Amino acid sequence: MAGTCSASPATDGAQATMTRTLLVRGLLVGLAAGVVAFIFAHFFGEPSVSAAIAVEESGHAHHGGEVELVSRSVQSTFGLLVALLAFGAAIGGLFGLSFAIARGRLGRASARATAGLIALVGFVTIYLVPFIKYPANPPAVGNPETIDRRTQLFFAMMLLSILAAVAAGLLARQIYRFSGWDRVLSGVGIYVALVTICMAILPQVIEVGPDFPAATLWGFRMGSLVTQVAVWVTLGLLYAGLTDRAERPWGPAFRGRTSSNLQPSA
Repeated sequence: MAGTCSASPATDGAQATMTRTLLVRGLLVGLAAGVVAFIFAHFFGEPSVSAAIAVEESGHAHHGGEVELVSRSVQSTFGLLVALLAFGAAIGGLFGLSFAIARGRLGRASARATAGLIALVGFVTIYLVPFIKYPANPPAVGNPETIDRRTQLFFAMMLLSILAAVAAGLLARQIYRFSGWDRVLSGVGIYVALVTICMAILPQVIEVGPDFPAATLWGFRMGSLVTQVAVWVTLGLLYAGLTDRAERPWGPAFRGRTSSNLQPSA
């Protein structure tokens, strides 16, 4: 009895240390993903942004008396890098916390499998589904006065997508008569049904004018999609590799992360 009670603080401390390690690792991997995202955004997204701005200027959307607070060259280089580093660190931190929660709760899934699953689910729920409902538009598209509304709708779709994923996972776990893969497929089906309902309920936003070049719009949206794919692939692969390497010296006792592994023997 005494041994069990005295081990509890040590167990909690070890788990807290492990969670902090996984969180810091996520932040560092997120910064690396931000650098990768900058490279992809610079080569795949910025040409379409420049083309969209040229369309806007040719339509006399900017008046000659307006002065840019930040030059276009700064926006497309240093400004873009800082923004993507901040985004990568935030996503990486959430990734690390998600890994800490999921590790050991997915059966015998390895660190690589767990990280890959989190990356896939995160990409689909946080970006892909909201992107399908409210795809990204270049600067020259849309009414500036509706930016706040469009942003709110995008984040509302993101929140509903996350909640739908959680609900689908909880409901799939209740189907005890199904095997593991059947539960996974059931969860996917429930998620698709829920987000389809959410998409139908939320209002549509169509602000692309008929005169805007379709190729420029397509290029911008594909650049945004490719950049996000690069972020999540980098997160999954790099986090999985670092975690798998860090776990090797400790073996199964470290990978299990159960309280019984951390309690001293009687």
